[in-house]
Amino acid sequence: MTVEHRESEQDDSNPVQQFVVSELDAGKRLDSFLAQAFPSASRARIQRGISNGLAKVQGTPRKPSYRLRADQTVEFQLPPAPAEVPQAEPIALDLLYEDDEIAVVNKPPGMVVHPAKGHWSGTLASALVHHFEQLSQFGGPSRPGIVHRLDRDTSGVLVVAKTDAAHAHLADQFQARTVRKEYLAIVCGCPDRDRDRIDFPIGDHPTQRERKALRADHSSSREAQTFYEVAERFKGISLIRAMPKTGRTHQIRLHLSHIRCPVLCDKLYGGRSRLTAGELRTFCRDKSLGANVPDEQLLLDRQALHAQRLTFAHPTSGQELAFEAPLPEDMQQLLLILRNCESAN
Repeated sequence: MTVEHRESEQDDSNPVQQFVVSELDAGKRLDSFLAQAFPSASRARIQRGISNGLAKVQGTPRKPSYRLRADQTVEFQLPPAPAEVPQAEPIALDLLYEDDEIAVVNKPPGMVVHPAKGHWSGTLASALVHHFEQLSQFGGPSRPGIVHRLDRDTSGVLVVAKTDAAHAHLADQFQARTVRKEYLAIVCGCPDRDRDRIDFPIGDHPTQRERKALRADHSSSREAQTFYEVAERFKGISLIRAMPKTGRTHQIRLHLSHIRCPVLCDKLYGGRSRLTAGELRTFCRDKSLGANVPDEQLLLDRQALHAQRLTFAHPTSGQELAFEAPLPEDMQQLLLILRNCESAN
């Protein structure tokens, strides 16, 4: 990218900056041009600035798709970066339990647990700040009350700490592996065994930051163990109960993919991100599956993984507590279609 750059005289923490479009950059979209001009800023931040009218070409605000011409002047003021501390948002919570020390919630699919790049609002942390007067700060200001996490598209039980003492006690339990976690996963294929243990280390992916990989000999590798049992078998699909002993990032998803039974609609490790009724019938080679459901009806658009049950000791009383979250509607409906077909046969 070759541009002539001029900074305006406006005195601001994020001053308006000017660029003259070169012949090499002629024809580029405005958003792509600005992404190259501000390499340290996220795409979402740049898009937010354009949407707020902070990007002007020849003095006129333009859309992200606007195609630039040589010698045009582009002005842009980079909007402030979002605060890392979650802001209170009136987001509904499915509260399973609450006392003075802890709360237990049923996280819906699609919700990010705490703020991160590209996900500054709509997080569980923002909902917690709105609903509770006190939350632990043990995990830092960006993770109030957050003791452990679930992937964005994984639903289910999650425990929250209201005090630092409760947080520390719960964190010790997770580290000592005394917390018992049970997940339900709808997977592609059917395992050879009814139950087994998958024991394979997990480390950083060699080329893709958003993924993890099974790696036995690498500095980032950590031991990972998952016990599983087959709860139900269908045509080409299974319902699996998974009990991870360790808690590595993407552990269940990676381990089930390793035995050639990736979680259904797991884009990272299964290759498919959505499933319609017609695709289900093709996948299972059974035209009778959900025969009354139109081919185009979407059945699933996220990984079919649900944290069903969590068992731990109360941080103050020491009493063993167990909490269950009901299976979300999308997984319930898919299982209903599969079960109805099995009973009909």
